[in-house]
Amino acid sequence: MKNNHFYVIDFDTTFVTVDALEELARIVLKSRPDRNGLLDRIKHLTQLEKEGEISYQDSLAQRTSLFFPNRKHIKTLVTALNKQISPSFARNKHFFKEYSEQIYIVSSGFKEYIAPVVATYGISESHVLANTFIFDDNGDAIGYDENNLLSQNQGKVKAMQALRLQGEVYAIGSRYSDYQIKERGLAKSFFAYTENVRREGLVKLADYEAPDFDEFLYRLKLPRSQSYPKSRMKVLLLEKIDQRAAEYYEKQGYDVKTYDRAMGEEELINEIKNVSIIGIRSKTELTEEVLNNANRLLSIGAFCIGTNQINLEAATRKGIAVFNAPYSNTRSVVELTIGEIIMLSRDVFDKSQKMHRGVWEKSADGSREIRGKKLGLIGYGNIGSQLSVLAESLGLDVYFYDIVDKLALGNAKACRSLDELLEIADIVSVHVDGRKSNNNIISTPEFKMMKQDAIFINASRGSVVDLKALVKALKDKTIKGAAVDVFPEEPKSNRDPFVSELQGLPNVILTPHIAGSTIEAQQNIADFVSNKLSNYVDNGDTTLSVNFPNINLPTLLSGHRLIHVHQNVPGILARINSIMANNNLNIIGQYLKTNEEIGYVITDVSSTYSDKVVQELVSIPNTIKFRVLF
Repeated sequence: MKNNHFYVIDFDTTFVTVDALEELARIVLKSRPDRNGLLDRIKHLTQLEKEGEISYQDSLAQRTSLFFPNRKHIKTLVTALNKQISPSFARNKHFFKEYSEQIYIVSSGFKEYIAPVVATYGISESHVLANTFIFDDNGDAIGYDENNLLSQNQGKVKAMQALRLQGEVYAIGSRYSDYQIKERGLAKSFFAYTENVRREGLVKLADYEAPDFDEFLYRLKLPRSQSYPKSRMKVLLLEKIDQRAAEYYEKQGYDVKTYDRAMGEEELINEIKNVSIIGIRSKTELTEEVLNNANRLLSIGAFCIGTNQINLEAATRKGIAVFNAPYSNTRSVVELTIGEIIMLSRDVFDKSQKMHRGVWEKSADGSREIRGKKLGLIGYGNIGSQLSVLAESLGLDVYFYDIVDKLALGNAKACRSLDELLEIADIVSVHVDGRKSNNNIISTPEFKMMKQDAIFINASRGSVVDLKALVKALKDKTIKGAAVDVFPEEPKSNRDPFVSELQGLPNVILTPHIAGSTIEAQQNIADFVSNKLSNYVDNGDTTLSVNFPNINLPTLLSGHRLIHVHQNVPGILARINSIMANNNLNIIGQYLKTNEEIGYVITDVSSTYSDKVVQELVSIPNTIKFRVLF
């Protein structure tokens, strides 16, 4: 025995997500024409018993009189229940096998289907206290054992009294009958389990609420799959991030809060307290002041490409890892850019506007094919290079300029300077990041270098183009037209007005920062960034982090993972290893990587060590953040 404690667990809507007796009724009554009416009656009787209108004994008798299962039905139910184990129970299977002699399943259901389900978790039939059916020679249930204590009113209390456990008892369940075990003094503590069903009255009576089984194990300092319960970790998602992100975190048990808008600094300072993960898009600014109030923040997800809205230096100093989506919306941006090139070359947008006003203007004047034209790309990263490939397949000649030497794809040609590109191109498309050195890289001198009938497109950052210069170039007909998707100042939400000097100008396509906003792109971004954040929180993996040293870590299969984030100064690794050596820790694996600001040390060790080790590691000078994962 691991200790002198016992753990009493309910089955229906606790160990499994459903009421098993009702599921059995569905199976038995599947082909009956009056099936729905009988099922409604069974549910009604269950509800009457919960509300105290009838006794449990009467409820059980009446429910079981409405259907008579065969052993084959029970076998079918067991198969179904094995697929409906509560998620947090399923991920803690090792606990049940390690503590099987101290665990009892106490249920008002029936042992015939409960015992086979919990047996796969190492719990013997003798530790299952439940009702039992009476079968005839054909395997048909003809009733149940009415002498069984669990078939009687307050059956769980009576069964526990008869069990006479010598030691501290901790009970967890989702029904009032589970709480009665504590109420009658047969358990030290009762946990109201709310992962599947939340009953407010029961939560008020309970010693603790357990949003999942991990909380139960964490409170009692028992072995568990999560070093820290997800239900205690808050996720804040802003700016209408695709619902898949929220669903991803909710499925893992996080406490998730979503908003369809951006937040200003003052509001965000209040909202970010106690948040472990925050997800934003382009409009929310995570300033140093905001991050100074992020007392529990582990990771930031930019559900977009850019990260200039995040104070990366402040995040790094606080040991907060930042991830973005550098590839997930690339195709969407490229497709819109191609579409805008065609529409601007053919004056489609202006002709369409006139048609809406009742003006028919059929003419080929100023309308040109894009085949054979020269496309100049400013920036040849993920988007620029993919646009290069698609544009070339449409017959465009592609030129590009990038401050970093890049390998040309297809027949694209690199220009030696921005000036050279602007003088060559019929179409100029900007695809650079939002770093300060890119502010107003396209202004009056650059527009004057362009061809008089050039088309200009900006789907990168609003800060990279001098809007006043663009307006002047359009009004003076220095260039033929423009498509702009991003602006220096953008509304915080769809409810706020948009005002720009570009409004009303001919052959100008304005879009509300939607180049990457397709259903496919947003779903891809939600999946990609959520996965990156989760891998970091759960495993310490920093692959593709924009501010942390990148380490692709193996999954931790045994032991504990000690994560130490520190300022990049000499001697930290030596201090860490000295502490481990002095405390006789068995190191399974160790990983180290640094950048200019911080060092990131991951040490996998056996799970046997004292709290003193953690205290010493946290106390190393220049430590920024320390975590333990298992």
